[in-house]
Amino acid sequence: MNALLNPPLIPVFSDIRPEDVEPAIDRILAESRARIAELAAQAGGDDAAPTWDSLAAPLEVLDDRLGAAWSPVSQLNAVVNNEAWRAAYNACIPKLSAYGTEVGQNEDLFRAWRALRDSPAFAALSPARRQAVENALRDFRLSGIGLPAERKQRFAEVSERLSSLTSQFADHVLDATQAWSLTLPDTTRLAGLPDTALALLRSLAEQKQEDGYRVTLDMPSYLAVMTHARDRALREEIYTAYATRASEQGPQAGQFDNGPLISEILALRQEQAGLLGFPHYAALSLEPKMAESVEQVLDFLHDLARKARPGAERDLAELRGFAAAELGIDDLQPWDTTYAAEQLKQQRYALSQEDLKPYFPAPRVVDGLFAVAQRLFGVDIAPAPELQTYHPDVTAWAVREHGEVRAWFYLDLYARGGKRGGAWMADARVRRRLPDGTLQKPIAFLTGNFNPPVDGRPALLSHDEVTTLFHEFGHGIHHMLTEVEVAAVSGINGVAWDAVELPSQFMENWCWTPEGLALISGHVDSGEPLPQALLDRLLAARNFQSGLMTLRQLEFSIFDLEIHRRADIDFAAMLRVLDEVRDTTSLLRPPAWNRFPCSFTHIFAGGYAAGYYSYKWAEVLSADAFSAFEREGVFNADTGRRFRQAILAQGGSRPAAELFREFMGRDPSPEALLRHSGLLDAAA
Repeated sequence: MNALLNPPLIPVFSDIRPEDVEPAIDRILAESRARIAELAAQAGGDDAAPTWDSLAAPLEVLDDRLGAAWSPVSQLNAVVNNEAWRAAYNACIPKLSAYGTEVGQNEDLFRAWRALRDSPAFAALSPARRQAVENALRDFRLSGIGLPAERKQRFAEVSERLSSLTSQFADHVLDATQAWSLTLPDTTRLAGLPDTALALLRSLAEQKQEDGYRVTLDMPSYLAVMTHARDRALREEIYTAYATRASEQGPQAGQFDNGPLISEILALRQEQAGLLGFPHYAALSLEPKMAESVEQVLDFLHDLARKARPGAERDLAELRGFAAAELGIDDLQPWDTTYAAEQLKQQRYALSQEDLKPYFPAPRVVDGLFAVAQRLFGVDIAPAPELQTYHPDVTAWAVREHGEVRAWFYLDLYARGGKRGGAWMADARVRRRLPDGTLQKPIAFLTGNFNPPVDGRPALLSHDEVTTLFHEFGHGIHHMLTEVEVAAVSGINGVAWDAVELPSQFMENWCWTPEGLALISGHVDSGEPLPQALLDRLLAARNFQSGLMTLRQLEFSIFDLEIHRRADIDFAAMLRVLDEVRDTTSLLRPPAWNRFPCSFTHIFAGGYAAGYYSYKWAEVLSADAFSAFEREGVFNADTGRRFRQAILAQGGSRPAAELFREFMGRDPSPEALLRHSGLLDAAA
């Protein structure tokens, strides 16, 4: 029995096997094609125009069946990756891409949707349904529906090839990250690392049946060395391996090289845009987004860079002066900055991440996060034994309101072998009204790569990791607290990509308020709250080096847009563009051999191509939205209810700018972001 053919409302992971994936996807796609042919026929002849129930509703059933089968496969490929899962996943990627393009170029289906939109019944549809219809017609246009046959075929070939290339890109980054390690016989070269970090490195060695301490490029290990190791040569060695992953440079030169993939991805994206009549891929990418033009976004980014630069120059001068005077480093290099910044923070604020970690044991942080959600949005979160998980590290939870389950989610916090790096939220099920009238409840995957528990002790999180957890939970709560029952615009679906980070970045603010910190912190041994002196130092250090960090994010955003609006760009030309961008955004130039684009999965293997600016764009929205809580109380229930109803509940059923105005009563202002970042005075 192939469990993926008719997926239950709640995934049963023990029934999902790699060998079942391709046969199930093949059959689901074949059955969907046959049903689509029947539904598309409605636009022909003299029959009455299609209705929502005769066209959109049955198509939603098909989409949901495919999504319910594919979502757990995609998650398992990312978090328990092995040869079997990778083979199953990659075998289906071209088929899914071809199917998506085929549906998007189905003339009969397009005419049926257009007939529904043009029918008198359209005006009587709910706003969510009308938005779903308009989005569907837009997506047909962006799939090449109006192209002549030859160009339509080429568009399909390009789309299929791109889906394969981006999957290969992600595989190369994972393989390169996991292929490199350094095992040290003792702690001599690890002087400066705290006991918790040494315990992690020791456990990594034990997992490989090795003696000593094993350093890897997974984030908990990498950051531990870069932040604390006094051995400068060791930091340079680790930085070199990390900064050249999946490239033609460094210790793995050419082994998992993403350079050729980048050249082909960029060329195909530009060709795809040209086929659709756009001047470049950046313009195509912005078509469904909140921003109005590439020029508008670049003006926004460069203006923010100008305002951040004075603060960044001050940050770098302080860091260089400290490194020379206190650390004996006269030529500050990129492998020194994290270490020097940590030492300077300890001197200036008597604060380090290690001081804070004992007060952020993962179980306490998770409980506190749920308490924040309860106070803001009136929901209760409790264990969900009815959900089966896919790994012993993973926990399952139910979001309840008035005693009833509204949604579920899986929480997968810790780094481990075979797990893709980074943190993300993905949907397992979307809220929608089923044909029988019952309600399908949303389910989310919330994934991190935090320091795991060691020696039977609870995992201790850095404050940065706590903030990341709140960020991903913000995406999750956006997905789970939607009140929309049309799948295409329910939860995060249909939300403009440059607004989708609003709820996630909004939630991060409670990691910086005394009221929020009181809920999420407590000493791992005694349970004692974060001492007032430590709290004061944490809050005082919030904007430490914020100018440099802001410029770094702006560098990524401008670089992303620039390479996606240039014609005839290959890997070498991309590197030249990066140098141009760094002329205005980089105060401490990385080495010429740095190859960060080769592991920039957000834009080459994720959904952020010509859209990485969304983080800063949405950060303006989130900081401005939080200013309402600053005025009215960070746990003001009425303000939380208004945010929930205006932003979270609406999903993608209405334009993001309209929803923001509904909550704030005006258009967004960047003042709150500059103030929160400590850059307002420097900018002035």
